[in-house]
Amino acid sequence: MDRWPTGRLLSTAARLVEHSWNEKLGAIGLTHAGVIAIEVLAAQGPMTQAQLAQFVRVQAQTMGKTLTRLEAHGHIARVRSTSDRRSQVVSLTDSGREAAAAAVEMERSVLAAATIDPDLLRHELQAVVRELASQFSSPATRALVDGSPLS
Repeated sequence: MDRWPTGRLLSTAARLVEHSWNEKLGAIGLTHAGVIAIEVLAAQGPMTQAQLAQFVRVQAQTMGKTLTRLEAHGHIARVRSTSDRRSQVVSLTDSGREAAAAAVEMERSVLAAATIDPDLLRHELQAVVRELASQFSSPATRALVDGSPLS
């Protein structure tokens, strides 16, 4: 690892954390992708499946699969939109809010296994993301860092 480029170290660390986290999340019917979806719903409120897919930056079909799993575990509810019968409005359930809180604790337990300060790591990673994103002028990159949907 001493000779690995920084990008490979970051990528490997991310995969290892995500794999360990997904193992824990499975016990409550979640995956990493599901956590992202419920976090967006918790922060932004109910929205259509298409809007949620845009926020998370995945294809609508991919989001549909994630939502089917979340709905099967009672974490979200989908109802037909009253303004557009072709779309569904997705909302977080009480179970989904509880699962989101549990996911935060599970993530902490994954990082607690390392001999580093998880808050310091988080701060440093945020700085890297902000710095690198500031070098790009594309609206998509700015939206990614700002956490806003693509226009």
